[in-house]
Amino acid sequence: MPYELKHVFASLPQMERGVAKVIGGDPKGNNFLYTNGKSVIIRNIENPAIADIYTEHAHQVSVAKYAPSGYYIASGDATGKIRIWDTTQKEHILKYEYTPISGKVKDIAWTEDSKRIAVVGDGREKFGAVFLWDSGSSVGEVSGHAKVINSVDIKQTRPYRLVTGSDDTCGSYFEGPPFKFKFTLRDHSQFVNCVRFAPDGSRFVTAGADGQIFMYDGKTGERVGSLGGEKAHNGGIYAVSWSPDSSQLISASGDKTVKLWDVGAGTAVTTFKMGTDVTDQQLGCLWQNNHLLSISLSGYINYLDKSNPDRPIRTVKGHSKSIQCLTVHKGDGRSYIYSGSHDGHINYWDAETGENDCFSGKGHGNQVSKMVTDDANELVTCSMDDTLRYTSLTKKEYSASDVVKMDAQPKSVSVAVGGLSLSVCIGQVVLLKDKKKVFTLDNLSYEAEVGAIHPGGTTAAVGGADGNVHLYSIQGNTLKEESQVLEAKGPITDMAYSNDGAYLATIDERKVAMVFNVADGYSVKNEFYGHHAKPVTLAWSPDNEHFATGGMDMMVYVWTITDPDERIKIPDTHRLHHVSGLAWIDEHTLVTASHDASIKQWTIKY
Repeated sequence: MPYELKHVFASLPQMERGVAKVIGGDPKGNNFLYTNGKSVIIRNIENPAIADIYTEHAHQVSVAKYAPSGYYIASGDATGKIRIWDTTQKEHILKYEYTPISGKVKDIAWTEDSKRIAVVGDGREKFGAVFLWDSGSSVGEVSGHAKVINSVDIKQTRPYRLVTGSDDTCGSYFEGPPFKFKFTLRDHSQFVNCVRFAPDGSRFVTAGADGQIFMYDGKTGERVGSLGGEKAHNGGIYAVSWSPDSSQLISASGDKTVKLWDVGAGTAVTTFKMGTDVTDQQLGCLWQNNHLLSISLSGYINYLDKSNPDRPIRTVKGHSKSIQCLTVHKGDGRSYIYSGSHDGHINYWDAETGENDCFSGKGHGNQVSKMVTDDANELVTCSMDDTLRYTSLTKKEYSASDVVKMDAQPKSVSVAVGGLSLSVCIGQVVLLKDKKKVFTLDNLSYEAEVGAIHPGGTTAAVGGADGNVHLYSIQGNTLKEESQVLEAKGPITDMAYSNDGAYLATIDERKVAMVFNVADGYSVKNEFYGHHAKPVTLAWSPDNEHFATGGMDMMVYVWTITDPDERIKIPDTHRLHHVSGLAWIDEHTLVTASHDASIKQWTIKY
């Protein structure tokens, strides 16, 4: 194969304030899983940098759970569709597909023999269903609620029992199979967010937005007590998860804490304080073997430390919103990938290990549109918050002094030797030197879309919506328009000079890539055809003989400048999502980023 997938750096869970996040655990104890957009993400619990992404849902996926056998996963989406698929093969072959309810699936539970599935959520006719996994035929009915059902669980020992929790402040208790409604649990005063049986089936708990956790007998459904007396938490409780031996459980709350409970005594043994920011609210948790995981509103996954409750053992960071741009920088003999997302968040990743973190301090307040690194070891970023930022790659923290406020929203930024930067904004082109604006071109006769400075710092090329590339010579601190205009096939979406400055490549809305030979008066070297939809991003390989393009058709092409027919096509690079960013680590390793908030590395062989 001319290409193969080398690494996947997965997205974080997609979070919503006040909405619980269900994390699934692998019964064998190796993996955990969650959802983001249309993807289900499976991660290794010992090394979360090892990840796999399932992308076969056509709509937002809300929850995914392993079957107790460990061989299958059931995932449910916003339209009520459930897909049951294989976990053992890379292709994740679909086994069955059903639509048991007509709205968003909120939770899924399996019986311990992996034969029956309960699904609850929001529906028009009903809020839940229980069925046989291989035929879809009903094994009882989930009734007794007047509003959305948030949570469901099934006792993992016989005789089977099923319990649900709903926005109507009630829980319901069922016996089966076939499952029949027995009685309503009316102890909560607000939404019931989570219900969970202990692994041994002796007890189950319900947790609610009223900050209370009630405990019941697993076989009879009788209430046997509550945790923490009056209130278990000062905020709503979104999730609970039992210890494997059924003696303890953890609860995650909007009061920004996770608590570890001794179930027998009904008291909290440990309180994990997760921070003071709104984004530190805890919306999900999982107890897997000896790992205690919780998920913050920020999407960060915390590995809790019983012996040091104020500091997680590790926090898995990344992106939960779509990635808009990326770049690669080498430092201390290692390659780092920098990525910027829709919510202004910038993350950096060790290209080999996947270890990642974000810059400290206050950064961009809106979408990061474009990023490059300059020869002063800084990351130069432009954002929809109308600023350009220069951030030191060694300090890795935002500096309040190195921000340039622009008069209009910047769309693109490019750098060259001698401290030069070129920013293309809405309605103007701005030249900067040493982080200061030195020259602005207003009243352009065309709409400027993207700019690129020649590596030598002598020429600036600006691509326009008029389908032309306008050339300017950089004389001192000014831009002087050249008479020559390069014609592309359509409005320019991205462009870049090769690293040695010999070529200029452009892509446009008409799906054509072009390469111009700089030394030969910008004559057209070649034209490249292949994309089915608008390409939006372009990156030159360090060998200056190949470049990659990606875009709305989810494809990436690697082109050879001397021969347009000699191309490598990577289809479905990020299935169901646009390719939004490209960069090269070396001449055989291409990095792609996408609106699915994940980053992939590909090995390219010519």
